[in-house]
Amino acid sequence: MIGIIPRSFGVHDGSFHADEVTAAAILLYFDLIDREEIVRTRDYDKLAHLQFVCDVGGVYDPSKKRFDHHQATYKGLLSSAGMVWQYLKDEKIIEEGLYEFMRERFIHGVDEVDTGVLFPPFGHADFSSVISSFIPISYDATNEEMDKAFFVAVDFAYAYLGRMLQKYHYLEKCKARVLEVMQAMDECLIFEEKMPWLEPFFALGGDRHSAEFVIMPSGDHWKLRGVPPTYEKRMEVRKPLPEEWAGKINKDLQDVTGIKEAIFCHKGRFISVWETKEAALKALKHVLERK
Repeated sequence: MIGIIPRSFGVHDGSFHADEVTAAAILLYFDLIDREEIVRTRDYDKLAHLQFVCDVGGVYDPSKKRFDHHQATYKGLLSSAGMVWQYLKDEKIIEEGLYEFMRERFIHGVDEVDTGVLFPPFGHADFSSVISSFIPISYDATNEEMDKAFFVAVDFAYAYLGRMLQKYHYLEKCKARVLEVMQAMDECLIFEEKMPWLEPFFALGGDRHSAEFVIMPSGDHWKLRGVPPTYEKRMEVRKPLPEEWAGKINKDLQDVTGIKEAIFCHKGRFISVWETKEAALKALKHVLERK
């Protein structure tokens, strides 16, 4: 008698979508299934012997590792991707911070598109649309061609998932340094090294912080840029750079600022670039004195 095949994964055959592709990539990434044990079928007898089953089978029961959302008895808004991601959190395979990060920036979008909550506009290359592009173009593609395309899509999703996870861990590592600077400085946050400061800043309560500007290295130069009022309004700034700097480069900016190391100021007045840290500090002093 055949029991449950360890580390196996069942998913429906035929065409595929981002949710089951993402679910497979998640389980592979966290080493819960084996690639060679992925079975694409709608045969309930075969599915019964697989450890994980996603997007097929008519059952949502995490205790039995069944993650389908198509049956009328399921009233939620998760796709198989969101169900598996929730399972990892509930089983304490991932921690809350990682769960929320990936849910907001990746998984939620997959769920919304698959369950019909969100219809991306034509020409918008969201993740779900990119995954659908892996489906064979010809409607008479063979099962073998469809299976091959499915695994190519899974490999793509696996790599994307890995990049997102690396980004999360990098941002977490930067948080400590951002917090130090936030606690030490008021009007301007000065960083001695390049790092992603924006997300950690607002995750640490930056909407309540008094900083109006940031100075940090930018390539071989230094930048002075404005701080957004909130993360949601990150295309805005609390205080724009001087109007007469807008769009000026090199000598034109040097003449208007009196700083010979001036390189560039964006016409949107949210960022400027300077040859040295000292020049960026001079520019900051000039801006603050205009209050």
